[in-house]
Amino acid sequence: MSIQTILLPLFVQVALTFALLFWMANARIGAIKRKETKMADIALGQSNWPTKVQQIGNSYHSQFQIPVLFYVLVALAILTKTADLLFVVLAWAFVLTRLLHAYIHTTSNIVRHRFNAFALGVFILLAMWIVFAVRILLSLS
Repeated sequence: MSIQTILLPLFVQVALTFALLFWMANARIGAIKRKETKMADIALGQSNWPTKVQQIGNSYHSQFQIPVLFYVLVALAILTKTADLLFVVLAWAFVLTRLLHAYIHTTSNIVRHRFNAFALGVFILLAMWIVFAVRILLSLS
């Protein structure tokens, strides 16, 4: 498996994170310019943003939770040369759930749908970690 093939889902996840960061920044600046929020109301990190701005911010912040385990796993799989077709397929499946989660988070924000996308991603990532751990532990003998 080529390094590009292995890293492409990771690059998409990183792109999602940066896209949400820039969208959040633009939304926050817009809310302040439109006087929907005052600087004093958010100076200490309070979440006194308009609903849509908060949704985008929450989606951005969620990219630093479960995806961190994805980043670590991709790095470890590359270092240990255990990334194969199954790994890449599961990596894409995980990233697609993150894209879906972000879409739901920033649009309808229906919690049940958002949770289902999140949970599916968690189970895919858990499967990736289990496969990785089994492969590493079985290669020790």
